[in-house]
Amino acid sequence: MLNDKLKDRKIIAGRAVGVKTIEQLLEAPLESITIQAEQIGIEKGMIGKDALLKMI
Repeated sequence: MLNDKLKDRKIIAGRAVGVKTIEQLLEAPLESITIQAEQIGIEKGMIGKDALLKMI
């Protein structure tokens, strides 16, 4: 789903489900990621906090 909508724009993104706060997002596993996120080392199942660290 993410890649279908964001592939042409080359956006680094991940999706976590069932979260309502930033704190929950940082601890939640990513359910899906874009191709560009995968290219910088972000993996499906990685928690949000670890994904953010890969971006900096």
